[in-house]
Amino acid sequence: MKITKLFLIALSVSLFVSCSNDESDNEPKGVYDNGFFILNEGSAGQGTVSFSSDDFSSFTKDVYTAANTNDLLGKYAQNIFFDGDRAYIIAGSNVINVVNRYTFKLIAKIESGLVNPRYGVVKDGKAYVTNANTYAYQNAETGNTDDYVAVINLTTNIVESKIELNATANRIVLEGDKLYITEPYNSDKLLIVNIPNKMLETPITIGSSADTLEEEDGTLYILRNPYGDRSEIVKVKLSDKTTSKITFPESLDGNGYLDIYNNQIYYTVSNSVYSVNINATSASTTPIVTASSVANLYGFAVNNDRIYIADSGDYKADSKAYIYSLNGTLQKELTVGVGPNGFYFND
Repeated sequence: MKITKLFLIALSVSLFVSCSNDESDNEPKGVYDNGFFILNEGSAGQGTVSFSSDDFSSFTKDVYTAANTNDLLGKYAQNIFFDGDRAYIIAGSNVINVVNRYTFKLIAKIESGLVNPRYGVVKDGKAYVTNANTYAYQNAETGNTDDYVAVINLTTNIVESKIELNATANRIVLEGDKLYITEPYNSDKLLIVNIPNKMLETPITIGSSADTLEEEDGTLYILRNPYGDRSEIVKVKLSDKTTSKITFPESLDGNGYLDIYNNQIYYTVSNSVYSVNINATSASTTPIVTASSVANLYGFAVNNDRIYIADSGDYKADSKAYIYSLNGTLQKELTVGVGPNGFYFND
């Protein structure tokens, strides 16, 4: 009898703890959980971050100011990257704002060791952030060759070292213990940085004007838009550094963006979105959607079975973000800040 009672009590406690843990796991971690951020560049003014819940029931146009009344994000907001419960917001005015990704409360600012920071990734407690440093019009002798990767200790929020690139630094992807960096100007190379020894490896020739890149199952997919030549998606197999290409026909002419989702390559040309399987050898010329109201497609992502498009507008007034289903049906139009340039998902 006593054993039965003890067993029932133990079972009851176990079920209570289990249910409590399940409920806790499903509870939002903060106001800005279960949704997505839209980063707004801000042009000459201050950048902002907008937020929408996944079901569109909640929207805040400027979450940073809402959470940090007496602080400014910085000019030319460029990129957001995450590590645990923290978000790192890069502003081109040489600051990285460290916030709680679920409340957006400011934790720290990284303001030393940065010059025109661009994009960042995280590995083993350290952030690696590309810095555009000076441009050719600023310094003819070193412009476009003095860029570097800032190595940031995320415990102290201090830039502890730099990896000199002797090249232009822009988009960055982490895979294993290596960084892959596109050079958008005056180069046909994909840079490779070995993280353990902080040294450059032999670059891979991919063609000039490379920009957006994504990694999927050991292959890099890189969109390049060379002036006066055909646009291409370059595939780089990282195991042996071999390359293959999808060359766009003349009808697909114009700068664009690229994302990978569910074994599909999604890419943009002007204000249209296309997709092909990751194993395709030729481009699709049939758009999924053409966003006729978008004057200048400036931000793009595919996630959660949706296509996300941002319109830069005139870089002076608030602009728009549009969310479509994967078959091209408009689901939501949002009025966001000035110059929206990217989407970041907080699920």
